Amino acid sequence: MADGTSSSGRASALVLAAQREGRVDPLAAAHNITHKCMVPVAGMPLIEHVVQSLVTSPDIGEVLISIENPAVVRDVPAFQPYLKSGRVRIVRSRDNLADSVADAAKEAEMPLLITTADNVLLTHAMIRELIEGATAADVALGLARREAVLAAHPEGQRRFYEFYDGVFSNCNLYWIGNREALKAIEIFRTGGQFVRHPGRILKALGLINLIAFIFGVGSAAGALRRISRRLGLTLKSVTMSDGAAAI
Repeated sequence: MADGTSSSGRASALVLAAQREGRVDPLAAAHNITHKCMVPVAGMPLIEHVVQSLVTSPDIGEVLISIENPAVVRDVPAFQPYLKSGRVRIVRSRDNLADSVADAAKEAEMPLLITTADNVLLTHAMIRELIEGATAADVALGLARREAVLAAHPEGQRRFYEFYDGVFSNCNLYWIGNREALKAIEIFRTGGQFVRHPGRILKALGLINLIAFIFGVGSAAGALRRISRRLGLTLKSVTMSDGAAAI
């Protein structure tokens, strides 16, 4: 367990691989397996693509995998040397996303990059772009403009947030710059699916931000400034140059 900044000068990384209780992902069911993160793509489980990108990145130190059943990923052959060396660790997830991130963060040195086990197109360039863009921020999130996403793949993403300054998609890339910033994870306690459940924005971030998300009122930067004031933190978006980051 670490209490402060990484002594290596590199960020830690957290890969979220747990499934919601009582739910089997349709893609996993189609492959007759229990977890989406183990669905094979190009001969490798989804999560293997993500972890390999992280452990081979010069900007990332330790990698933690958060999952409710560690046995699901413990025997992936490619993970064995990293598990033995301690470069990769598996931590048991909690019943909700916020507590899972909080528990894993206790085991990690700051700063912390967070992504999901199905983010298979993650590259070293994306990792570095997020880290460089998150400079001086307590919390940052990667966004991609709609035109960049559609250029990468015309049907790669269908969910977008509309603002006056652009239409964006979430890249499932997040940055926690310090331990104080961990209080920002409370906005995801009920799952973080704001597009499907706008009431969660109202509860977590207030009426103004709910209106902004639903009706595209104001700019994305303005919305983040309002959220920053509400949380008492500096939040920042990083616009990813490669639209594949949102696929």
